[in-house]
Amino acid sequence: MIAKSLRDYRRALAWWTVGISAFIGVYVGTYASVKQSPDVYGPAMVTKFPGPLKDLMGGLDDMTSGLGYLQTVVYQLFIPMLFIVCATLLANRALAAPEEAGTLELVVTLPVDRRRLVLARFAALVVALLVVAFVTLLVAWGVSEAVETGVTFDRILAAHTGVLLLGLFYGTVALAVGAATGRRMIASAVAGVWVAAGYMVVTIGRGVTAIDWLKWVSPFHYYAEGRPLYEGLPVGDYLVLAGATAVLALTAVLAFDRRDVGV
Repeated sequence: MIAKSLRDYRRALAWWTVGISAFIGVYVGTYASVKQSPDVYGPAMVTKFPGPLKDLMGGLDDMTSGLGYLQTVVYQLFIPMLFIVCATLLANRALAAPEEAGTLELVVTLPVDRRRLVLARFAALVVALLVVAFVTLLVAWGVSEAVETGVTFDRILAAHTGVLLLGLFYGTVALAVGAATGRRMIASAVAGVWVAAGYMVVTIGRGVTAIDWLKWVSPFHYYAEGRPLYEGLPVGDYLVLAGATAVLALTAVLAFDRRDVGV
């Protein structure tokens, strides 16, 4: 069942891998020009941005340094969001899309255990995202070395691992909601609202006392708080993300096992 799911994903998986790799290649490659213009892209530029925009971009570090550039342009917002969209779309193909198309009803009439079916679809999602993460990691590291950002492979690996876990978490959110409702729009909406709210809480809302406590339910807090690009692998934070993903996968199994499937 895992192999079949991966075959179903193969075209979308290829496009997402190429697309994210191209994005990383173009934007990381641009650093070669940025570092030669410290007067334009240095600390003086950062001070010109309004506070809320700086918060939204994670503080806008000095973009003339390799670490600051990769953090601001690649790992703060754009690559995590691309991974999340990719994961959500693939997760919707696992259960919700086949149910809406009427093909899943036929599958569950076969002698296939429902729990095993959901776990197989989840495993296929994990493998698919691992493929995207592996290829894009090599691209990020290779281009980073080519333009001499000075960022070591272990730091890029730490940041990329966080991107993978973040994407997998939200993909599993979509999988769980799809398993419970059988509707792609609902699954995408729940994941999307959680993404937007979670990101706002740990950026613009960081200094707002009334909502500061919400950071503990924001996956972005566990992705970014440990500053993996600067300080290495934040094992504790990443374990929280992995554990929450496992709970969501179990929720998907239980929800789908107990629900009537139809169109």
